[in-house]
Amino acid sequence: MKIKNILLSGVAALSLFSCNDYLEVDAPSAYTTEFVFSMKSEAERALNGVYAKALVGDLYGNLYQSTFILNSDVDITISSASQHAHNTYARFDCDDQGSDIAKFWSAAYTLIEYCNMFVKAAEESKLYDTSDSEYMQWIGEAKCLRAMVYHDLVVMFGDVPFTFTPTATRGTAPFPIVDRTVIQDSIISDLKAISPFMANAKSVTVERCSKEFAQGLIARIALTAGGYSLRPDKSNPRNYGTMQRPDNYLDYYKIARDYADSVITAGGHHLNLSYQDVFINECNYRVVNDDDPIFELPFAKESTGNVGYIQGPSYAQTDGKSVGVWGECKGSTKLNAFYRFLFPHPKVAGVTTGKRESPDQRCEFVNGLWYYGNAKSADGNYIDTAIVRNDYYVHNNKWSKLWTDPSLALGDISTGSTGINYPYMRYADILLIYAETANELDGGPTDAKAVECLREVHKRAYEDGDPDFITAAKASKDAFHTAVMNERKWEFAGENSRWRDLVRTNTYGEELVYSFLRYYSAAMQAEAGATGYEDAINDHDGYGTDGGYINKLPSGLWYHEYNIDEVKFNGLRTYKRELYGYFVDSLNNVQKKYPNQSLKSLRIVNAYNSMTCPAAGTTIKRADLGFTASDYIRTVKLYQWGNGNSGIKDQCKYSFYGYIRYDNNTIMIIDNGTPKQFGSTIPAASQLPAVRYILPLPNLVVQRSSGLYQNYYGY
Repeated sequence: MKIKNILLSGVAALSLFSCNDYLEVDAPSAYTTEFVFSMKSEAERALNGVYAKALVGDLYGNLYQSTFILNSDVDITISSASQHAHNTYARFDCDDQGSDIAKFWSAAYTLIEYCNMFVKAAEESKLYDTSDSEYMQWIGEAKCLRAMVYHDLVVMFGDVPFTFTPTATRGTAPFPIVDRTVIQDSIISDLKAISPFMANAKSVTVERCSKEFAQGLIARIALTAGGYSLRPDKSNPRNYGTMQRPDNYLDYYKIARDYADSVITAGGHHLNLSYQDVFINECNYRVVNDDDPIFELPFAKESTGNVGYIQGPSYAQTDGKSVGVWGECKGSTKLNAFYRFLFPHPKVAGVTTGKRESPDQRCEFVNGLWYYGNAKSADGNYIDTAIVRNDYYVHNNKWSKLWTDPSLALGDISTGSTGINYPYMRYADILLIYAETANELDGGPTDAKAVECLREVHKRAYEDGDPDFITAAKASKDAFHTAVMNERKWEFAGENSRWRDLVRTNTYGEELVYSFLRYYSAAMQAEAGATGYEDAINDHDGYGTDGGYINKLPSGLWYHEYNIDEVKFNGLRTYKRELYGYFVDSLNNVQKKYPNQSLKSLRIVNAYNSMTCPAAGTTIKRADLGFTASDYIRTVKLYQWGNGNSGIKDQCKYSFYGYIRYDNNTIMIIDNGTPKQFGSTIPAASQLPAVRYILPLPNLVVQRSSGLYQNYYGY
């Protein structure tokens, strides 16, 4: 059962302290720490108040899930702005005046202050007793939340202010910026000390921080600490910095492997549920404590969290309400239009008919190729209409209010505050951390457990387990590392993971170049022909030049709108994954896979390659659904992102503006702040400039530090 009213239960205890503009804390008049920590019931309510500060929209309730997922080959925020802007974080072109970094920073340090206050008061209270498992669990939860937010600050901002001491003890003066390695070491040590006192997830639920989460967080922080990050040039603040990793990075990899192993060995989590059902459960307020989720941010229905409002297909309101019972869905958190091509696909040279759908079940579920609008029927009423997403992105269908059972829906006038949980950590992550670190420590995939960890994640997405994938991965250390990184790419879309993985493996620049070139190539082919980059793109994406896709993209999609009741079968053979959104597992037996059975679905027959639709009156090949070609509608101008004048549209030019863009009919790559012409061939990854992914400290924070803080990285 999902925890309810976590916010309300901590309201009174929130009066422990209140924050003003810069984390200055005033003592309350009604409640004191002595009073709150004189009774366990009040202490628990105070902990709920700490959780509440993690759930606000300026932190994990919204910005973490959307604004601060930076652009990559998986997640994307499209931009058509041809000039620098304050808030363009995702395209690496923001500055210290941006309002959202100030909001995130303030919310993050407010949560840290609440954690510091709780931990200090709890440890100094007469209630403190290491033999009291419940009380020690509460302290562990606060320490986990503190480590979690510090970790995210370090990843996003680099070296940041750091302290475990609350304001009431240290005073209101700004505390000093600390090197990220020191911060990482400190929070790892803190979690190591408290995790033995914590309970497992089956005891406290995955909506609270558990022992597995504490151990998993140690593994995640250590993996990050052992990876690359952008380090500042302290002698020249205008310099963008350089990518570096610590000399003792293998020490961190060993910590990551060992603590990932602790979670695995405990046996409390599994991958028994299907990939899709993990997220459908969250959309239906079902909490499963022994499967993939390890820690879900516990949002409260009609109170906190925009999960399923900002993800999933957009769903329009008309006259202030939606046609159905779900309310408006913004669908504003998007996936790269080419993400679905980065899954394994059959490599068929010269394919002009049929469908090259990926056998990976994550691909068809996650990549949303349509959305919902309203159309007025003949009787004057509005009806839902499914519309092909003919755009620069696809929707992330992991979560949506539309997947919620109608009996649990929020109502036709609702918008955000869905109360749908967000999985901050999943067991799949822990398995892949173990696989990656063991491969690095052993010099190859010699650890049978590492191979099994990769296999366990991969096979969940395949009906046949895809054994050939594991065989190929075991060929060498590099092959196994590539397989793990690909698995992470396919597994964690929309979970603020991909850009972080690319940073710590020092491959961000390379993937941004190819991400830009895919848009550029698809746009230019419609206007001026091939760009010369097509073979390199196809090869990089795993197709090979003969079975490529970037030069075979369809100019339009053929689709049919239908409900499940309309599907007809000829009954001639068994089909596997022949339907977009469904698969047929036996004769006339449809297993419903598209989560919403009330709204129309789109049957798309050429989502991945060019094809010729059969003549009217004939049956569509490979479908045998009883529909004829005349039943299908063809979209126009798919991937034709040219401006009609031998050029490309701004969305293709500027969505990666701060690293690579198309200015004055020339591709320019940004090298330490200077735009330089990009050549006719793609440089090796080692020859590409560093990506300025690090965010600036908010201007107001720097000003109020009285010279203690300074921005680097060219800000």
